[in-house]
Amino acid sequence: MFKTLANAWKLGDIRKKMLFTLLIVIAFRIGSVIPVPFLNMDALKEVMGASSVSSQEGEDASNAWNDSLAGYLDTLSGGAFSNATVFAMSVTPYINSSIIMQLLTVAIPALERLAKEGTEGRKKIGTITRYVTVGLGLIQGTAFYIFLFRSNVIESYAKSGAFAFFAGATIILTFTAGTAIMMWMGEQINQFGIGNGISILLFAGIVARLPVTIRALGSYWNYGFDGASQYIFLVLGYIVLFLAVVWLIVFMNDAERRIPIQYAKRVVGRKMYGGNASHLPIKVGMGGVLPIIFASSILSIPSTISLFTGEGSQGSFWNGFLSAFKSSSWIYIGLYFILILAFAYFYTTIQYNPIEMANNLRQNNGTIPGIRPGKPTTDFIAKILSRITLIGALFLSVIAIVPLIYTKIGSLNGLSMGGTSIIILVGVALDTTKQLESQVMMRHYKGFLD
Repeated sequence: MFKTLANAWKLGDIRKKMLFTLLIVIAFRIGSVIPVPFLNMDALKEVMGASSVSSQEGEDASNAWNDSLAGYLDTLSGGAFSNATVFAMSVTPYINSSIIMQLLTVAIPALERLAKEGTEGRKKIGTITRYVTVGLGLIQGTAFYIFLFRSNVIESYAKSGAFAFFAGATIILTFTAGTAIMMWMGEQINQFGIGNGISILLFAGIVARLPVTIRALGSYWNYGFDGASQYIFLVLGYIVLFLAVVWLIVFMNDAERRIPIQYAKRVVGRKMYGGNASHLPIKVGMGGVLPIIFASSILSIPSTISLFTGEGSQGSFWNGFLSAFKSSSWIYIGLYFILILAFAYFYTTIQYNPIEMANNLRQNNGTIPGIRPGKPTTDFIAKILSRITLIGALFLSVIAIVPLIYTKIGSLNGLSMGGTSIIILVGVALDTTKQLESQVMMRHYKGFLD
């Protein structure tokens, strides 16, 4: 990867794209530390900053934070959410909007027709996606403002009287504007930078949270030398687990099942075409990180509600129900595993149509050796998709739950680096490297051909 970056830097036009992308990332990080107006920063730090592992009270507060959707958003935003900054909503509304539009494209015939109209249709869908993003950002910003208001984070002069409406509208619109600006930044990276705009902003946000994980590991390492020697082995085990997960993601990222394809010979005039052999690649991780995002979003809803309503009295039904949906619960881990499997199959179903794939093969005079065209080919492709989806879903499930199990068994609280974050980090790094390689190859740079 570093060699790819060095080779790309040598080309002037690609270097300009890399510098433009870096400039956007710097602007994103600057916006991530500018708080919205009318906030009491001391009260905000008291409510949001309880992530220290130096005391049992800090550990409990950290668990309550990390077990909710708020902790998930804070990780993706690089700490902007916990600091209530301009970019607190991060690119989450845009991701949710894109997912919603993908699902609606399959369910609504009008959107499906737009998707098949080529460039113009995709532009119209992109415009609708932007409007949905702003709407989701407005809803999410309103919910966050209600949380800040109830937590007594808003300045007292901005909580009563006619000025309270102005202050609330300003805060909500600032959050929404931050969402729109981040969406625009991602599009600018796609147009003038190296591509993968939204993914690179996610990557930058997650990398910004690495110091939090490192500090937490450092605290546990010090505990080990202060008498709790088991933490030394737990920290070393966590590092080994992290490296093993990264290796597994890299290994599985390019893994694919290649279905052999044979094209029939045909004569056009005096020339003969076809007769060559090829293959139909089917990636193991077809859904990417989306099944994990779906599953974690659903399971974090109960614990997020508890941030707004409280957990109820000890021993009550509501308290027990919310406790079952904390990431430290075995019920949560089991449901997480099942939902990732279910969403992986769901995503594959809406993205890949075996009937359409079989028809495309027949129209291009292609056949699978030993399989008759038509329904046998459709059934064969469906069978392969089912098996590959199962392998990919199990891979995602293991990546997602192994860090949860390890931190639960080892009682390692305050570690913000989970399986989803690692998949995004490694996936974006690999995709960006491939894009740079392809851009360099297009310019006939021989460094990759030696």
